[in-house]
Amino acid sequence: MEPLLNLKYIIASLVYSLIGILILVITFWIVEIATPDNLWKEILEKQNKALAIIFGAFIIAIAIIIASAIQG
Repeated sequence: MEPLLNLKYIIASLVYSLIGILILVITFWIVEIATPDNLWKEILEKQNKALAIIFGAFIIAIAIIIASAIQG
């Protein structure tokens, strides 16, 4: 019987989590370059709520895709 907390699974979870976060950051950076205005400036300074909602949905969608790809 295997132990409840196997070190191999913990390390694999950490590695896949770091890979997912890295891909998410790279994707955000690509979108930031592709858009004409600075997203953070538009959201924080100009209080553009519509852009914040759309960008939040984009981040959630990318996170779901990454999670599905990692899970298999």
